[in-house]
Amino acid sequence: MAIRIRTLIIASLVAAAAGGTFVYLGIYNIAATEQHTAPVYWLLDYAMRRSVKNFSADIEPPALSEEARVRNGFRIYSEKCQQCHGAPGVAPDALAFGLRPAPANLAATAREWSVTEIYWVVRNGVKMSGMPGWEYRLTDDEIWDVVAFVRRLPAFSPKGYAEWASAAPPRSEARLAPAPDEAVPSAGNAEAGKRAIGQYLCATCHSIPGVVGASKHVGPPLEGMANRKYIAGVLPNTQENMVRWLRDPQRIDPRSAMPALGVTEKDARNMAAYLSTLD
Repeated sequence: MAIRIRTLIIASLVAAAAGGTFVYLGIYNIAATEQHTAPVYWLLDYAMRRSVKNFSADIEPPALSEEARVRNGFRIYSEKCQQCHGAPGVAPDALAFGLRPAPANLAATAREWSVTEIYWVVRNGVKMSGMPGWEYRLTDDEIWDVVAFVRRLPAFSPKGYAEWASAAPPRSEARLAPAPDEAVPSAGNAEAGKRAIGQYLCATCHSIPGVVGASKHVGPPLEGMANRKYIAGVLPNTQENMVRWLRDPQRIDPRSAMPALGVTEKDARNMAAYLSTLD
């Protein structure tokens, strides 16, 4: 037994060393112009499907057959999803051609996935795939509307899809606003705020304690934010002022390079709550 244990430990160490060397030498080609190897693609796809099945298992879907729900799902799909996934007779936009793995044809997805699995992916997205999570940009009802339309997608002909598109408002008029504000305690929720900070791309400009990947220095670091007297040097550091700043920094200081990111009242209060813990 002792020999077997030692053999297992040695084999594990050798495998770890080989894997570390493989990564360090940069042998695996991460270029999006090259396909994944078959084993890597299989592993990513299998892990994704098992994860989605697990996390969507307890979701209860609403009724999805109402025509108004399907029509609204079409409008959202044509505005937010068609660029990557295409549609019957409609090619994806140029950005989709450079994504690896390639975005799925959702007519096939509608045949193979349950509605709760589709809902979970639309709401939460998929890491390392280019698929965004729409939880912070669409309401829950709107996400289910998208699911209702995707479920109907295999039945659409190119002609039928074109007829629906011609009857819909132009993209510029149909553009969707961020999800509407919801009631939220004035104190906010710090844990929800930490999650929201990751979703609003704060990590692309700031170093933020506790947020993975937030190590950039385009904007000032947010360490010790709770102890600062001012926000951006212009506003007294209160929670209400932080909410104002997060929602529309350009209105407060037009010289700031920080853009308005469409942060809702709820998310801003939660984000302010998290920033208040950074002491």
